[in-house]
Amino acid sequence: MRNRFHALCPYFAMFPESFAEKWIEKLTVQGDMVIDPFCGRGTAPFQALLMNRQAMGVDINPVAFCVSRAKTNAPSLASLRRRIRALEKGFHREDWESERRALPRFFRVAYCPNTLRQVLYLRHGLCWSKSNVDCMVTAMLLGALHGESRKSPSYLSNQMPRTISTKPAYSLRFWKRHDYRAPRRNAFELLRRLARFRYETPPPEQKGEVLCCDFRDIPGRFRASDDMPALAVTSPPYLDTTNFEEDQWLRLWFLGGPPQPTYRRISRDDRHEHEGTYWSLIADMWRVFGRIMTRKAHVVVRMGGKRLNPDRVVAGLHGAAVFSQRKVSLRSWEVSEIKRRQTDSFRPGAPGCRFEVDCWFQLD
Repeated sequence: MRNRFHALCPYFAMFPESFAEKWIEKLTVQGDMVIDPFCGRGTAPFQALLMNRQAMGVDINPVAFCVSRAKTNAPSLASLRRRIRALEKGFHREDWESERRALPRFFRVAYCPNTLRQVLYLRHGLCWSKSNVDCMVTAMLLGALHGESRKSPSYLSNQMPRTISTKPAYSLRFWKRHDYRAPRRNAFELLRRLARFRYETPPPEQKGEVLCCDFRDIPGRFRASDDMPALAVTSPPYLDTTNFEEDQWLRLWFLGGPPQPTYRRISRDDRHEHEGTYWSLIADMWRVFGRIMTRKAHVVVRMGGKRLNPDRVVAGLHGAAVFSQRKVSLRSWEVSEIKRRQTDSFRPGAPGCRFEVDCWFQLD
C-alpha cells in the first residue's frame, strides 16, 4: 500500500514519490543524507526516511515547510487525537462571530458560518511552527481548507480546486454563476477522520530536518561535524510557470498571512519571467551544492518550462554547474511529456508546461 502521508496535502507542481524512490535506491545506501532545497510538500525527504536514509528539506514557502515538517516529524496518532479533542473542547462559537463578520466577503461565501468560526479559532490557536502535533493538525487542515467539496466530504470550502486557491473575485463570480453554496462541515470531525485515514500506513520512525528559509542560506545551517548530503533530488521553480504566493494565498492566510493574494512578499524567486534571471537562480543552486555535497555526490534535477525546449534545459543546467566550483559530469538525461497537466483541471487549454527533463549529474 502506498504510504498515505505522501498525499497529506494536495500541492501544485509536485513530482511523484516514484521519481524520488528511483534515484534514492539507485544512488544512495542506508544512512546517506538526501536533500531537496525546493522541497514543496516534502516528497523526497519523506521518501528518503521511508528508505532509512537521513533527510533534509528546505523551502521558503511556509505552506511547504508546514506540510514537509508534518510528514517528516509525525507525532503519534494518540497524541494527535488528544490534541484534536482538546481543541474541540476549547472552541466557543460566539467568540469568533465578530471576526467572521469582519472578513472579506470571499470568506463568508467560501465557508458556512460555523465552519468559518472553527477555521478562525484553529488559525489562532495552533502553534504549528513549534509543536510537531500542532504542525500535523495544521497540515491536515491545509489539505482540507479548499477543494472539490461537491465530490468529496474531505474539504471545508465551497467548490474550489484542491491544489491551488483561486482568486477571491474569480471565486465569487464562479460560485454565483453556478449557484454553489458552502457545505456544512465540522472541522473537528473532519480532522479525526483524516487522522484515522493517514495513520493507516505508519510514518517512518526516523525524523527529518526541514528548514523554512531561502535555499541560499543552507550552507550556513551546516556545521563541520555534520553529515553532508550524498544526493540531492529536486525540482526548482520552473520558468514563468507558477507563483506560490498567488496560488497558495488561502493556505498562507491560514498560517498568519493577509486575507488576500500577495506578490513578491515572501520570495522574489518563486517565478521568473526572464531567462537571464532564471538561470542566475539555477547558478545559485549549484553554488549551494558545491559547498554542501559530499565528494562523489549526485544531483538529480527535474525541470520544465513554458519557453524552454529540452536541449535548452540540459544545456542551461549543465552550463550553470560551473558555479559549483567543482567538476560536474552529466551522467544521463531524459525527456517526458506531461500528459495530464494539473492546470487542465482549473485552467483548460492554458499554455503551461508540456514536458519535463530529468538530469542526473555527479560532482567530483
